[in-house]
Amino acid sequence: MASRKAVTRGKAAAKRAQRGPSNVFSMFEQSQIQEFKEAYSCIDQNRDGIISKSDLKETYMQLGKMNVNDDELEEMLKEGKGPINFTVFLTLFGEKLNGTDPEDSILSAFKLLDPNGTGNINKDELKQLLMTQADKFTAEEVEQMYAVTPIDVAGNIDYKSLCYIISHGDEKEES
Repeated sequence: MASRKAVTRGKAAAKRAQRGPSNVFSMFEQSQIQEFKEAYSCIDQNRDGIISKSDLKETYMQLGKMNVNDDELEEMLKEGKGPINFTVFLTLFGEKLNGTDPEDSILSAFKLLDPNGTGNINKDELKQLLMTQADKFTAEEVEQMYAVTPIDVAGNIDYKSLCYIISHGDEKEES
C-alpha cells in the first residue's frame, strides 16, 4: 500500500513539474521587466492583453514603416507558438537575449571564412558579409562591434578573440 502511494505521489509530482512554467521573471531585473512592460503596452495597440497582427502593423506604421509584409508579421507571431501575452513576450526576449551560441559554434563559423587557417579575417570583408547576408547589420551596428574588436594595423580581426568577446562579454563593459 505504501509503495502504491509513493508511485501515485511520484506521478503527481512529475505532472506538476511537467506543466509548471519556468519563472521567466527571474531572468530579468525589476527595472528591465518594467521596460519590457512599457514596450509591450506600446505594441498592444488595442489594449486587449494579446499582441496581434493588427497591433504589430499599427506599431510599425507609428514607427514610419507603412508597407509591412503580412507574411513577416505572421512569422513574428509564430515565434510565440500561440497568443502573445506579456509572459510569452518576456520569454521570447529572454530567449533572444540569453540565446548566444556556444563559443565553439561561433569559432567554427569564423573558420569557414578563413580557408588558410590564419586566425584572422579582414575587417572590410567581414563588414561586407555582415551587411549583406542573413540578419543584415547596419553600418552603425558593425562600427559598434568593431569598437570592442581587436583589429591589427593591417585591418585584420583576430576572430578567436572576437569569439571570446561575443561569448563572454567585453572586459571594458564590465569594469
